[in-house]
Amino acid sequence: MASANKYVRYQAALPNRRGTHPGVFALVNGLAKDGELSSADLIWWRESNDWCNAAYPDPGRVDPSIYDSTVNPVTQAWFKSSARHLLDKVDSYLALLHRYSVECEHVMSDDPGRLIYEDEFQIVVVPH
Repeated sequence: MASANKYVRYQAALPNRRGTHPGVFALVNGLAKDGELSSADLIWWRESNDWCNAAYPDPGRVDPSIYDSTVNPVTQAWFKSSARHLLDKVDSYLALLHRYSVECEHVMSDDPGRLIYEDEFQIVVVPH
């Protein structure tokens, strides 16, 4: 039997217009793309994203079909609960979302969906 709460995800508390719950990085990236971040937060976002990009693989670069909406219309990325250094980094993203009144929820699961990607830090699934 698998251990409880093997995977961790931070996502929008409310669904978007497509009915999905974007993850924490998509939420912050959306604020940056829409010009919503202060200049200081924009600098922090760029530096933090650069750190994250160096710290773990981008599943979409490993396999572009993972986030191809015609192949996988709905996907979710989940951290492995063992990826502590990455989960610790998420706290600062959550603080930024809180400053901009973006509600986010913490979700844990042993079986979040059909696995389509896995590395030592994360998985990407098609949710159940």
